Amino acid sequence: MQALYNFVAGTLNTVAWIYILLPCVFVGGLYYTIGSGGVQFRRFGYAMKNTLGKIFQKSDAGEGEVTPLQAVTTALAGTVGTGNIVGTSQAIALGGYGAIFWLWLAALLGMVIKYAEVTLSIRYREKDEKGDWVGGPMYYIKNGLGQKWSWLAILFCCFAVLASFGIGNMSQANSINGSIKGAVAAFAPDFADIAAVDWVIGIALAVLTAGVLFGGIKRIGSVTERLIPFMSILYIVFTLIVIFGNISMVGECFRKIFVAAFDPQAVVGAGSGILLKNAIVWGLRRSAFSNEAGLGSAPIAHAAANCEGPVQQGIFGIFEVFVDTILICSLTALSIIISGVDVTFGEKPGSELITSAFSTIFGTKASALFIAFALMMFAYSTILGWSLYGTRCVQYLFGMKAVRPYQIFFCIIIVVGCVSPIDAVWDIADTFNGLMAIPNFIALFALSPVVFKLTKEHFAEVDRLKARDHAA
Repeated sequence: MQALYNFVAGTLNTVAWIYILLPCVFVGGLYYTIGSGGVQFRRFGYAMKNTLGKIFQKSDAGEGEVTPLQAVTTALAGTVGTGNIVGTSQAIALGGYGAIFWLWLAALLGMVIKYAEVTLSIRYREKDEKGDWVGGPMYYIKNGLGQKWSWLAILFCCFAVLASFGIGNMSQANSINGSIKGAVAAFAPDFADIAAVDWVIGIALAVLTAGVLFGGIKRIGSVTERLIPFMSILYIVFTLIVIFGNISMVGECFRKIFVAAFDPQAVVGAGSGILLKNAIVWGLRRSAFSNEAGLGSAPIAHAAANCEGPVQQGIFGIFEVFVDTILICSLTALSIIISGVDVTFGEKPGSELITSAFSTIFGTKASALFIAFALMMFAYSTILGWSLYGTRCVQYLFGMKAVRPYQIFFCIIIVVGCVSPIDAVWDIADTFNGLMAIPNFIALFALSPVVFKLTKEHFAEVDRLKARDHAA
């Protein structure tokens, strides 16, 4: 068993993330950038105008659909979370300050990858027997590549279901439990030692999740459209206060990032053991882990959107990566670097780095409470997002009859995550999370002509209408 664990969590994990996902993000991102005419750059203003500019406009969705806001917040629910706070801290500690530069680079390429994923999910989605829109990699593999590739769709679903119990469930539940106990322990130190607390938190969390999950995609969307904007804006405000509180260090902060991106030891010192390889790998890896571009998870949520067409929803993929990584991860990194807190390079941290950064402005107890609250809310939203991903994959594999048993088991596993040590589960689930990229990228490369064609046709029409209005 130990040998099997070492293979799955060690060798297979390295292959999935380092030798498959990261090269695919880099090569695939460049390929899609060139093939789409740099849609994430040339059409960035259009994307923001038609996502952020319209995202809070009142819109209705029919039966089996969600609004574009609900679709993007459900997708963000699965991505905005511990990766933005803890993952960014780990990128700095394990890759040096320069890892943030590579995190940005991966995000710029990730924008067009997620744009392609969402565009394809709308192009090849279908209605299930309940009348709900369903889509994602398994459907654009089946409907885009044909039945002979159905084994690839099945492979993706298997990886996603396994990942949903670990990355999207147990690890998040364990994080929520730790956050609650850590926050209360700041005022009542003996609280964390009460064994029954784990069970109470786990059962309460499972009941809350069941209440949302059993209501289907529309109820998940209605919760995430309130939770994600609120928590994201609140977290952004807190980080901006920290940054403006140390505004004189902004220039030095960016100098450290750009210098260390190519020569880490020039900033952190030779004794840190941080090499250029560390900066590149951890920056790219934590970017992919945070925004999940290329993993194929978010398109499952976007497929349910009430939208005008594939490209109109695809630009939400650009917006999603921008908010998740370019904005929120960057603010986390800047808060840590600009506050001057001590970083133990080479050791994987939890939330202590960002908590220490916040404490320079808000004090220790207030910072601990806020970070605990933020992690708890973000982790809960991740559970909701991944509950949908797992549900759709089980539905694809076994039909509607398997959905409710999966959902019940998913809620039970939440309790297990709260009461059990899960380091091994996290490592194994992280591997399956990375393996999702293999079938997804095969489909992304094979169906790239479809994305390029849809993109060209859509923006040709946009430019024609703009020219007509200008002439009038």
